[in-house]
Amino acid sequence: MSPGVVILGGGAAGLSLAYCLTEAGADAVTVVEPPAGPLRPAERTWCYWDRGTGDFDAALTATWSRLRVHGADGAAVTVDPAPLSYRMLRSGPFERFVHARLARSSGTRVLRATADAVRTVDGGAEVRCTDPDGRPLSLRARHVFDSRPLRALPPARTRLLQHFRGWFVRTATDRFDPAVADLMDFRVPQPRHGLAFGYVLPLAPDRALVEYTEFSRTPLTTEAYERHLTRYCRDILHIGTPTVESAEQGVIPMTDARFPRRTGPAVHRIGAAGGATRPATGYTFAAVQRQSRAIAAAVRAGRPDVPAPHGRRALAMDAVLLRALDAGRIDGPDFFTGLFRTIPAERLLRFLDGATTPWEEWGIGMRCPVGPMLRTAVELPFLPRRFTPAPGGPRSEESPG
Repeated sequence: MSPGVVILGGGAAGLSLAYCLTEAGADAVTVVEPPAGPLRPAERTWCYWDRGTGDFDAALTATWSRLRVHGADGAAVTVDPAPLSYRMLRSGPFERFVHARLARSSGTRVLRATADAVRTVDGGAEVRCTDPDGRPLSLRARHVFDSRPLRALPPARTRLLQHFRGWFVRTATDRFDPAVADLMDFRVPQPRHGLAFGYVLPLAPDRALVEYTEFSRTPLTTEAYERHLTRYCRDILHIGTPTVESAEQGVIPMTDARFPRRTGPAVHRIGAAGGATRPATGYTFAAVQRQSRAIAAAVRAGRPDVPAPHGRRALAMDAVLLRALDAGRIDGPDFFTGLFRTIPAERLLRFLDGATTPWEEWGIGMRCPVGPMLRTAVELPFLPRRFTPAPGGPRSEESPG
């Protein structure tokens, strides 16, 4: 089989693109997923906000109609972002949902193999793979969309890491409100550099995902995350010592690097590898959906362009914010808490998604620390871009922590 499209990677980006291509009527798509083993990621959690109904609603784990942020002073602000709602999607149900849809398409297949190399050939590209039994195989396609993690990040002026560990917990009595998601809880002790917060997504009155998150330059050890989570559950949430049913841990770069979206005439980068992660928040899933729909429409029209996941204005604002946080010019907890206290929730979430107008962005900017932000904006063009290694480890890709 010589497919029109080969997609490398069966995570959020790869499967979302395969789903959109199939829905658009593409007749020759192959998804290359790693076989069982060390290259196959563990279960992950993706969160995002959306309005109305979505393609993956049948696979959702939970949704929340209200969001809450706790300031470092202990004061909480609860907001209703209607018509938006906050949604949790686990990678297992998502993969099963998309695989079932792909199985109904005669022109789409999922191939378990390790993608070793991609090279340009006449009329497209060739992917060289190794199957689970160690046998080599090759695929030729008009277009290859590669979502595999990068070995090294592009050069950047600023690079923070969003790193976290989360527990799926069960309590002996009802301790959570399933209608309210705690996006940022700054009552945790703050590190000397960067910021830290708790993150609580209730799944039932006695079940929740509880995370400890930092934005800083260096990840912690698993033991350090465990200590922070223990103290957060005991001293701040006051739920004692809950039963931990499972855990997840990960790292995501928050960087103003410029991610190339094409590595060859017929080879395109998608997902986080193509810059879909929003630099200032770590959210990726919603941008992946927008990008996947746009690529599917372009392929159907005979011009497989990969659009930029985020607009230039959004990336410019993120670059200023990241530098200001990294330089310690703004207080992270006060900054984020202030946004939720002063800006209508629906507008703020659209801003974080890059969907606001310049006038709305101007109004939001005037509620930020203007002096430090202006100083940072003037400084940025003179800062050098430097290479850094890509962070390793599995990632709960869409948790804001």
